[in-house]
Amino acid sequence: METFIIIISGILFTVGTYLILNKNLLRIILGLTVFSHATHLMLMAINGLKKGAAPLLGEGASSYTDPVPHALILTSIVISFALTAFLLVLGYRTYVELGTDNLKQLRGSMHD
Repeated sequence: METFIIIISGILFTVGTYLILNKNLLRIILGLTVFSHATHLMLMAINGLKKGAAPLLGEGASSYTDPVPHALILTSIVISFALTAFLLVLGYRTYVELGTDNLKQLRGSMHD
């Protein structure tokens, strides 16, 4: 199962890289979002599928799963969501103020 998740993550990294190399600002933002989702999948695949009980005190289970990777991935998801929201607002304000989202035109308007 981990191999399948790694392959899907590689495909998402490829799609994200393709979108980041675009001239359109919205596609760059979507590329960063896809890239962060690929990173989340890669972190899950690296952790592996572990079976065991919940790490609670007082239980009689002999093996426990480690909650730290799940907490790290959850924190990463929240941070990437906030970053995506910020970038979307920044891209919208850029489009409203300058009237374009093409990076070549935005570079040209900076020198004017």
